Amino acid sequence: MYIEDPAFTIPTGKPAPVDPQIAEFMRLMAKDAARFPRRDTLGIEEGRANAEQVRLPWAQGGPAMAKTVEHRVGTRYGTQLRVRVHYPAQRKLPGALVYIHGGGFVLFSIDTHDRIMREYAERAGVVVIGMDYTRAPDARFPQPLEECIDVFHWVHDNAAELDIDPRQLFLGGDSAGANMTMGACLTLRDAGLSRVKGVVLNYGGFGSNLFRNSVVRYGSGEYGLSLHMMIWFRGMHMARGEDFINPRADILRADLRGLPPAYLVITECDPLHDDSIELERKMRKAGVDVQSKVYPGTVHSFLEAVSIADIAGVAFDDTARWLHAHA
Repeated sequence: MYIEDPAFTIPTGKPAPVDPQIAEFMRLMAKDAARFPRRDTLGIEEGRANAEQVRLPWAQGGPAMAKTVEHRVGTRYGTQLRVRVHYPAQRKLPGALVYIHGGGFVLFSIDTHDRIMREYAERAGVVVIGMDYTRAPDARFPQPLEECIDVFHWVHDNAAELDIDPRQLFLGGDSAGANMTMGACLTLRDAGLSRVKGVVLNYGGFGSNLFRNSVVRYGSGEYGLSLHMMIWFRGMHMARGEDFINPRADILRADLRGLPPAYLVITECDPLHDDSIELERKMRKAGVDVQSKVYPGTVHSFLEAVSIADIAGVAFDDTARWLHAHA
């Protein structure tokens, strides 16, 4: 079997029912999104601005931090990136979770993902460090990934100034951010740097093979992330055909041996569901310490629904316990 072979099980299966609170999240998100034209029909900057407006209400509220500090961090590309550090009122872990936001490599920011980061900080009692990166198509693979790696090195090298323990650095992200989390871990491993204590992978896209059951079940657009948008995101992010099969982007092609422990938050009603299932299988085969949980009735980006959806809170708490267990 080749990795490009369609990974269908016939029949491809009926969609699972959506959690009622998640369905309300989807309804409200769709209502706000309907005020704007389709993102792919607009200029990139206008599409990003509209996406920020739709997402920002869900980033508000939630835990208050003892302190939040922003830095500007330079990269090998000459870019200066925003880095936001959240310090919770009660610190239970001396290290930090470095978090890479999603958005298909094209959209979103540390502003749209601010509540996600503060939820982790509060629930785990850990400093959470979020980063912006140059988004596609302004920067294409591998620049966004390598910028994230540069920020991670900066966090490690400036741990004393940041008041964190560099021996306890976790790395995580959602969607495109989960993909780059894995790409960063592979790059660090190959450089002989064991700086990542563990990884948190929230509903990531880990492969370039779109011929999967979950894409057919949930890729129509009714569940948030559509196949149409997945293709647009990938086309923006990749500069060359060969990039689609680079193992730092198509993680399912990579040799996964020697990677740090991982926790996978898997959404049930998500075109990317099967990518996470396959990644976990390959990690186990490679001898990686990996744990996962499929959250029933959830859709892509469901962690953002924490203000109205109990299951999002469950996922945050599960991950917080995992972080403590692997500290």
